[in-house]
Amino acid sequence: MTRPRDLQPKWISDTVASVILAGGQNSRMGGADKAFLTVNGQTVFQRTLGLLQRCFPQVVVVSNRPEKYAQFDVEVTRDEFPGRGPLAGIHAGLGLVRCPYAFVVACDMPFLRVEPIAHLVNRIQGQEAIVPCWDGDIEPLHAVYATALRGRMERVLSASSHSIREFLPTIGVEYIPEAVMCRVKGAEESFRNVNTPEEAARFAVHVHS
Repeated sequence: MTRPRDLQPKWISDTVASVILAGGQNSRMGGADKAFLTVNGQTVFQRTLGLLQRCFPQVVVVSNRPEKYAQFDVEVTRDEFPGRGPLAGIHAGLGLVRCPYAFVVACDMPFLRVEPIAHLVNRIQGQEAIVPCWDGDIEPLHAVYATALRGRMERVLSASSHSIREFLPTIGVEYIPEAVMCRVKGAEESFRNVNTPEEAARFAVHVHS
């Protein structure tokens, strides 16, 4: 017997928040802000925010230009270690997170789907991070991180190391094999990054000058 719709859990998980990293340099996009590319009349940021607000009780945006997000009903914070890349962004976002875990995503995935996110979140059993593998590589910016990692991230960033790929081997990560992710509905769409004008054109993503 299925539960009545109004009794269904509202979130994928009420112990997981989400962090949107919206502070990339956008150099390969010719300087156009990837968060404000449009797909089907909606900006990538609007689409990402709306989807994540339906999934999680808290969403945090990390941007060093917070004024760009003032019109949205969302918490925004800046990097505490500017210019240090995604690890600094995750560190900043975790500073506002009120849940034990956060799903972290970059703002260059215009076709994000709920199913791959739910697959990662549903695997949480005390890991420090859950990172999917895709296209022969890892996807550390579509991954789950324990909020308790913030202190260790701060120490690493303070010591001038700032690569997320250097940080991951120092913590307890569960990597989800590509063969597993391939069986998750919507994974191919979710992992479709748009980093260049050519990729934007191929996937009907509109670049605003």
